[in-house]
Amino acid sequence: MLKSVPNVTFRTRVRDEAIEGPNPFRWEDKTTADYFAGKRVILFSLPGAFTPTCSTYQLPDFEKLFPEFQAEGIDEIYCISVNDAFVMNAWAKAQGIEHVKVIPDGSGEFTRKMGMLVAKDNLGFGMRSWRYAAIVNDGQVEQWFVEEGFADNCETDPYGVSSPQTILEALKNPESVAA
Repeated sequence: MLKSVPNVTFRTRVRDEAIEGPNPFRWEDKTTADYFAGKRVILFSLPGAFTPTCSTYQLPDFEKLFPEFQAEGIDEIYCISVNDAFVMNAWAKAQGIEHVKVIPDGSGEFTRKMGMLVAKDNLGFGMRSWRYAAIVNDGQVEQWFVEEGFADNCETDPYGVSSPQTILEALKNPESVAA
């Protein structure tokens, strides 16, 4: 597994009050350093925005547990997916997310360089991220939480190892969870 997050540029959309109309957003490039430099963060990835497990459990639970993560020294929580900025922003809005920040990996470059890109053609998704999470400190991966069964066109969608509850337990009791 990687020891540091790869250096990539993300194409994001940010709200800009100077823009009038129904879509007051502009493009803004953000780098890996913008997200990870000088911070201790949780990064979690999932197959896609608006999908059942991601929308019902994973994203809402990270949002709900944000204060507990902060108490354990986490500065930010990032959700990344091989989806474009429009989809990621719409999903965050639909979920009422205030604390977790979404990162669009539209081309899958970051996910590929993390070694987590898999084919999900069996679901009609194309190339997507395997479900995983990591504790990242100043761009260096402290600990990985990768779901079992990593494979192209996996028939199942395992969820548990990368859950916020598992990661929070690892932060609270580092000796109880293997890195």
